[in-house]
Amino acid sequence: MGISTLLLAAGMVILLQMLLFRKRALKKIAYSREFNRTHCHAGEEVELIETLTNRKLVPLPWLRVESMIPAGLVFRRQANLDMSSGQLYQNHRSLFSLMAYTRIVRTHRVHCEARGFYHLNSVTLSAGDLLGIPAGVKVLSTSAVLLVYPRLVELSGVEMESSSYQGEVSVRRWLIDDPFLVSGVREYRYGDAFNRVNWKATARSGRLQVHERDHTADPHLVLLVNLEVGEHMWGAVTDPTMVERGLSLAASLAADAIHKGMTVGFQSNGWLIDGEKEAVRIEADGGAEQLTRLFEAMAKLVIEVSAPMDVLLEEEVLASRSGIDYVLFSSHRSPKLENGIQQLIANGNSVSWIRLDPTPLEERGEDTHEPQESQESHEAWG
Repeated sequence: MGISTLLLAAGMVILLQMLLFRKRALKKIAYSREFNRTHCHAGEEVELIETLTNRKLVPLPWLRVESMIPAGLVFRRQANLDMSSGQLYQNHRSLFSLMAYTRIVRTHRVHCEARGFYHLNSVTLSAGDLLGIPAGVKVLSTSAVLLVYPRLVELSGVEMESSSYQGEVSVRRWLIDDPFLVSGVREYRYGDAFNRVNWKATARSGRLQVHERDHTADPHLVLLVNLEVGEHMWGAVTDPTMVERGLSLAASLAADAIHKGMTVGFQSNGWLIDGEKEAVRIEADGGAEQLTRLFEAMAKLVIEVSAPMDVLLEEEVLASRSGIDYVLFSSHRSPKLENGIQQLIANGNSVSWIRLDPTPLEERGEDTHEPQESQESHEAWG
């Protein structure tokens, strides 16, 4: 057999394997990924589980898996994972060899650095033949979803003095129920102390019952997070780190209040990433479901101004509600904000202000999303 025949045969083999891989390389290749949790708080760690399957007889000499992932999810270093990071996204690349009818399951440990709504919706697969020549590219849809709630912080340095009205008597009632006023019994709710259990009522009903204690005044709390850095700001927020600190404090305050039996609402002049570009308004309610509802809204909040905060205050004034404790998280108190606040007080509400100090310019490019409790201050009106 001459050299020319060998070369011709080799060429035919190369051509046939190229055609085979171009036709079959990405056939019956399945890829999926999911988080081991649906939600967590910023600063916590979750796992992302990848599954790659070759469901055919033809093996794959190499298969590259690429994906763009938000920079707020920080992956721990591991073998066969090449990452290149930018300010907003990071590109992940992995290279595999898949034998026939083989499945690979890989678990990534992910540190949730930043609050947000993360939807990993696509991945790109690239395959090649025995000679390393690309044989095809396919983009697959994925549905890995994770809600990262704001980071919870200690509230020891944040004290509220709120006033409500019962007749003509002004009372202090921040997060306090009256241990001497028992109005009845009710079913146990998440956060109730076990020293409030009514064992006789529990034995009669067969379900855990607790004493229902009355309040000196009925507590209702509404948290207002203002995204405006200054009075005349509009659109994109120039200091998102400051807003993140405010959201962390608001989330921590909401959790503490609901666990102590209060009803809590939330409003912000941002907008939700999966909704219309309009201000966020969640009416006050209590219980674990309400806390989840508040956390989800805060996780999905887009740091972009949809309406001036004084407009939200004006809408509250027009609603003519009374007996509500408003807590405003804002970096400024313009004359328009001051006017709305005074009208709310005139309607029989109280308003407390937690001032958010602007982030130093040299730190704004390095958003670590760590709330700086010592930089917050508190004032109260009314």
